[in-house]
Amino acid sequence: MDFNGFDQPAFPQRAEALHAGSRSVKVMVAGGFGTGKTTMVGSVSEIVPLTTEETLTQATVGVDDLVGVADKKSTTVSLDFGRISLNEQLVLYLFGTPGQERFWFLWNGLCKGALGAVVLVDTRRLRSSFRAIEEMERLDVPFVIALNVFPDARGHPVEEVREALAISPRTPIVTCDARDRVSSRDVLIALIHHIKERSVAALESR
Repeated sequence: MDFNGFDQPAFPQRAEALHAGSRSVKVMVAGGFGTGKTTMVGSVSEIVPLTTEETLTQATVGVDDLVGVADKKSTTVSLDFGRISLNEQLVLYLFGTPGQERFWFLWNGLCKGALGAVVLVDTRRLRSSFRAIEEMERLDVPFVIALNVFPDARGHPVEEVREALAISPRTPIVTCDARDRVSSRDVLIALIHHIKERSVAALESR
């Protein structure tokens, strides 16, 4: 993969910790409650991921929407953090966002300086990821939609999902298994390609 032409993002770097000529960028992993954000960061990270998981208790009943994720036992209350080197040129720092509405106030700070985002979607509960999509669009963060394939989820044509989510034809939609390292890595590669294509299009339009 050729990553020449990328602008340096507004994200703090420690150049001495990177290979000569490499670049580090910040990528968000967003989505609704229970869509697999922590799982994706954990599956693809080359370091032990930092998580802020807390056990769901009886106090969350009526607060968190557990429809479709009744077996979920814990939840992210701040962020997840991981790192993956796609090659010697590009290192991605992954920041997983919390999914519950009461933690959405953290998103603005987490998204600051992000080069792009993966928005994870559970097709059984499309509504749960609406807010994440709206936030990426509002903040003008390039993103791809990743349909996390749960075992009991029905298959849906991509264009039906696109229409239901009301997203632009220019926004890529890919399927993935957030538990699988290769599948999660391929989603990140699709995001990088999308960012590069969008950057080239913006330069050509000047």
